[in-house]
Amino acid sequence: MNLKSTIFSIFLIFTGSTSIQADEYQRGYFSTRTCTRNEYREEYIPGTRTKPGYVKNWEETVEVPCPGTSTKNAPDRSSSVPQANSTTNNQQIDNNDCSEGTIAGGILGGGIATAISRGKDRWWAIPAGVIGGSMVGCEIDGG
Repeated sequence: MNLKSTIFSIFLIFTGSTSIQADEYQRGYFSTRTCTRNEYREEYIPGTRTKPGYVKNWEETVEVPCPGTSTKNAPDRSSSVPQANSTTNNQQIDNNDCSEGTIAGGILGGGIATAISRGKDRWWAIPAGVIGGSMVGCEIDGG
């Protein structure tokens, strides 16, 4: 019975550990996305009798609202005067809470550890079951 409880406790601890994945959201981290487009511009340069006028043309990169974002705070690009590009920060908020799963998993893990451990093994099996169960509960709850 001692070997079974040890193996089960190790299994609970390792299955509840969280894995690190690429591009996973972390607290305090935000990313910015700047969308731009090229606009064609022309300016007439007037001439004189001896030197004729001409049209000067160029392309200018301007910042525009990105698709799927609100245009409430977007700068007005309707004027023909070039404006300095401003940087917008889109901060992502992590509203994924796993507290209910952590509590339920901890209670369930502690109960399972109590049921399968006997005697002197209970002093470490119950806390290990609570910790392992809370980690599994958090993963199941979406944390």
